[in-house]
Amino acid sequence: MIEDRIEGAIQDRDIVKEMSESYLNYSMSVIVSRALPDVRDGLKPVHRRVLYGTSDLGAGWNRGYKKCARIVGEVMGKYHPHGDSSVYDSLVRMAQPWSLRYPLMDGQGNFGSIDGDSAAAMRYTEARMDRISSEIMRDLEKETVEFQPNFDDTLKEPVVLPAIIPNLLMNGADGIAVGMATKIPPHNLRELLSGLNALLDNPEITIEELFTDHIKGPDFPTGGYIFGIDGIKNAYSTGRGKVIMRAKTEIEELPNGKEVIIINEIPYQVNKASLVEKIAHLVRDKKVEGISDLRDESDKDGIRIVIECKRDAIASVVLNNLFKYSQLQDSFGVIMLA
Repeated sequence: MIEDRIEGAIQDRDIVKEMSESYLNYSMSVIVSRALPDVRDGLKPVHRRVLYGTSDLGAGWNRGYKKCARIVGEVMGKYHPHGDSSVYDSLVRMAQPWSLRYPLMDGQGNFGSIDGDSAAAMRYTEARMDRISSEIMRDLEKETVEFQPNFDDTLKEPVVLPAIIPNLLMNGADGIAVGMATKIPPHNLRELLSGLNALLDNPEITIEELFTDHIKGPDFPTGGYIFGIDGIKNAYSTGRGKVIMRAKTEIEELPNGKEVIIINEIPYQVNKASLVEKIAHLVRDKKVEGISDLRDESDKDGIRIVIECKRDAIASVVLNNLFKYSQLQDSFGVIMLA
């Protein structure tokens, strides 16, 4: 009888077909449940669950902070049964002003730095929702979105958040799935709303008109300049393009006649400490000449990297070489996929 049951349960399948279907199911699971954001609220599942879990704890933007360990435990135990580090890393990034154009979490404590320093352990840090997150959560209790069972079918969680603001374009997205990836740059919210109003007034408006009159291009949280517009136009018209970013620099003359290059803003997603180290290596290897001193004078008020040129060096020439060989000039490869 046991042999009969086993024989009836075994199915003959073509291995090529089985591999194809299983891989497709796996890839769709990664795409939908982990790697790519939902176009409706611009969030991946872990970010959505962090916001929803924080809201559950009553840690709104106008309420008290909660220990991050408490938030992570809430999210893991109720909605996201994965490692605590993945949840905490996502929470930390949501609170970093150099990572998100409009941070969704308001952190208190050591949340890392633009130099690549790690955040303090979750037992030491506190967080609550940032004010702009209330616009993503608004009217959630009014049955504005669908809910689905959580992983153990004991609670309900939202499929998406109401998000009355265009978070996908506002904060951008970055993720790698199976066979595809997304890399959407952040934008200025005022420009986005202007573009949306124009689109509502004229559904036939062209991408060129939106670009010219409303959404001028990406707005990166670390500042800097965008060099050229062809890459932006390609990204908006085809979904793919390359945005060239440059650091914001000034050239000043010292009383002794020497020139110094002051860097106040750096390209998005560039590690400042690694940038300074790279410049030092370029000077040591004589790939860039004319530099006599290099100092990182950054503090809580902002970035300030000082490059002192030799007396006989021309600062503009030194700067152009730095743009060529270092991440003072970098690119952002746009892939508009969600």
